[in-house]
Amino acid sequence: MDRNFARALSLVLKSEGGWSDHPDDPGGATMNGVTLANFRRFVKPDATKADLHKITAEQVATVYRRYYWDAVAGAELPGGIDYAVFDFAVNSGPKRAAEFLQGVVGAKQDGKIGPDTLKAVRGMMRAAVINDLCDKRMVFLGGLGTWKTFGKGWTRRVSEVRTEALKLAAQPDKDPPVVVEKPIETPVVPKEVDKEVKKTTGLWGWLTTIFGSGGAGLAGFLGADWQTILAIGAVALGVLLLLILLRRQIIGAVQDIRGAVEG
Repeated sequence: MDRNFARALSLVLKSEGGWSDHPDDPGGATMNGVTLANFRRFVKPDATKADLHKITAEQVATVYRRYYWDAVAGAELPGGIDYAVFDFAVNSGPKRAAEFLQGVVGAKQDGKIGPDTLKAVRGMMRAAVINDLCDKRMVFLGGLGTWKTFGKGWTRRVSEVRTEALKLAAQPDKDPPVVVEKPIETPVVPKEVDKEVKKTTGLWGWLTTIFGSGGAGLAGFLGADWQTILAIGAVALGVLLLLILLRRQIIGAVQDIRGAVEG
């Protein structure tokens, strides 16, 4: 999967290390696994070893994606298998890595991973493909004339590739589901409060404006959320109830005074 490229590249770079110019290495001078030939091919045609030594992280990623990842159809391979084939390609060449994968899944070994190879790969268990590929890779490496020099490092590398590839294979390829937020419901005013408020002329229309559609407009205008509006509304409602109680007491007191005078 293409989303595994960054992870696969970071793992490959741990194995490749930094600068290398070993006389027994047929790849010649390399920096972070990038050969001088590939650096000239994809980045700077007239590059020297000094230029290669100063290669940037972006340039490294460009070479690895174009020369290795894309060459083995890394974006199309199942998770885990993509990394196992990618690392094989970096270590021994894209064509050989593709041929070995095709041999594992029973596809035509032409070194080009196309629809038929991908179909065969997807028809097998990922763990089985990874383990068989790593086993065959070790047999190939063990037959090279440079085994005495690099065999120990290769053995450790393939072992680590196997472990990490199996971890990736156990993860789902699908992206995590999109979480849809539940719409906020309009608050419900208790019946008891609603009954008392309706008795107050003029105030019911104001309260409806705050808690009804007008409240939503006010929230948008002020840039506030419904929780803020509800808090303001609660305070206003408390003041309103206090005014209702005071009104009743005043009316009662006026009636008492009027009764005393008339009596």
